[in-house]
Amino acid sequence: MSAGLTMQGAVWGAAIAAFAAALCAGLIVVLRPVLRRYALARPNERSSHREPTPQGGGIAVLLATIGAASIGMLGSGVPVAAPLAIVLAAAVGMACVGAADDIRPLAVIPRLLLQALAVAAVIFSLPDDLRVVPAAPWWLERLSLFIGGLWFVNLVNFMDGLDWLTVAEVVPIAAALVLLGGLDALSPAGTIVALALGGAMIGFAYFNRPVAKLFLGDVGSLPIGLLLAWLLVLVAGSGHLAAALLLPLYYLADATITVLRRLVQGEPIWRSHRTHFYQRATDCGFTVMQVVTRVFAVNLGLAALALWSVMAHSAAADIVALVCGAVLVGWLLRAFTRRRT
Repeated sequence: MSAGLTMQGAVWGAAIAAFAAALCAGLIVVLRPVLRRYALARPNERSSHREPTPQGGGIAVLLATIGAASIGMLGSGVPVAAPLAIVLAAAVGMACVGAADDIRPLAVIPRLLLQALAVAAVIFSLPDDLRVVPAAPWWLERLSLFIGGLWFVNLVNFMDGLDWLTVAEVVPIAAALVLLGGLDALSPAGTIVALALGGAMIGFAYFNRPVAKLFLGDVGSLPIGLLLAWLLVLVAGSGHLAAALLLPLYYLADATITVLRRLVQGEPIWRSHRTHFYQRATDCGFTVMQVVTRVFAVNLGLAALALWSVMAHSAAADIVALVCGAVLVGWLLRAFTRRRT
């Protein structure tokens, strides 16, 4: 690709992200009075906030992502093919499940079944020849992707419990995915969706800054988790499994370790709690900004490792990157459990 085309693509990509940010912010301004009236999140034993706060900002994030991605593809000449339409429709369906749960909590089984339908639709949309682990049977891999996708959607929801935390997670991942697109590790359509999602989250960030005036709500965290899961599967299917694991590694580690620990202790994992590492950090004296800046910094490190693993494109580089990423995340989790003096 020539330097001129590269510069043109960078400018167009920045325009997509900026449009998504502006559209998201504008939608929030319009929606906030309605959300303040009908979608207040009241503090409970899990909460990190003390005052009733409107939730539902995810509506604006999702609409801005879809709108900016559609315009971006139209301007780039990238067709909105049937698989992408299925993914976006599944994200809208997941948002509807989240909206219903925000207004009146759904029972666990119906909620999981509805989430499973959306995840299954995304798995169905994947190309038949996409393989993450070619040595495994095709049906076993797809089943594993379905289970992993369902878990990923819920862990993003579990982790959305602190001002700016999801912003600090999604923005670096989205930026890294865009760069991976430039390295041919992500399709043009996926790259544009990552641009739009990252931009929309930046537009949301102003309203979610500590102390937050607006939360994503399940209507936002669930479809964001679904879109990220789809994008990461595409990266893994392009031969870069290590990069796909590295990018969300902090969220994966915090949520998975917390759930496993609660299972071992015989605690119902679906009940509200304050035992995630980021929650324990605030209980140990970390301020919200100290938590999110550390998460953001670690995610930048993970993104750098993911990019390096793709550029090196060797099994040895993948192993080194994964070990370094695990050490980095382990350090952060350990730091969050130490009381500050």
